[in-house]
Amino acid sequence: MLNSLSIFERVIRDLPIDRSLTRQDLCVDSFLLQQDHELSVYYSPIGEYINRSAKIVFIGITPGFEQMRIAYEEAADAFHHGATIEETSKIVKYSASFAGPMRRNLTVMLDELGLNQLLEIPSTAALFHTHQELLHMTSILRHPVFYRDKNYTGHQPKIDRSPLLQHYAYEHFAAELNQLPHPVILVPFGRVVESTVRTLLHQGRIKKHTVLFGFPHPSGANGHRKRQFEENKDYLIKQLEKYFY
Repeated sequence: MLNSLSIFERVIRDLPIDRSLTRQDLCVDSFLLQQDHELSVYYSPIGEYINRSAKIVFIGITPGFEQMRIAYEEAADAFHHGATIEETSKIVKYSASFAGPMRRNLTVMLDELGLNQLLEIPSTAALFHTHQELLHMTSILRHPVFYRDKNYTGHQPKIDRSPLLQHYAYEHFAAELNQLPHPVILVPFGRVVESTVRTLLHQGRIKKHTVLFGFPHPSGANGHRKRQFEENKDYLIKQLEKYFY
């Protein structure tokens, strides 16, 4: 919801814009949303914008610190140049979400599945730039979550063993998906996200969509990415064609 960004606008405006932001700038009480044992959840403007015209949705686990840093830097710069709350939230979403090598890996795989041709765009890389109206990006844990001050990976603790994480995954994330058009193509990144989406579908908390189950996590840290992609490629193509035809 856009009004959340307005709550943090003043603090974001006070951030330095002449250097790269650090954990000492961002992992502070001003941005801390919740803590539970060794889990910490921090606000980030990356989760604000919701594209209600999207046809495809990329879903990660949670923004890592690098995405969090980019989001705050983009927000501070946008405010500095006079952008509105809504303009800033959109700029941040498409600048910071899945930024870095992950985007390249992601677009290479999706182009190989032929999604760009089905969408009638030159490459799925254009979803981040000239064809943003087709794409929504989110995470099952919308704001950055850290476990023992490190990026949360979905494994320790598991989501179902943490009431805090369950609340974000099964309430906030579900509510966000239900604001999107129906149906869309959901692309869950990795097994933890897949499992959450399956649970929400099974419990009837979200509408039925085309889900690319088996799509590998596009992170460069996923050493099995290429093998998983080749194993599931034919199935993924069929799912996409079913949606479009």
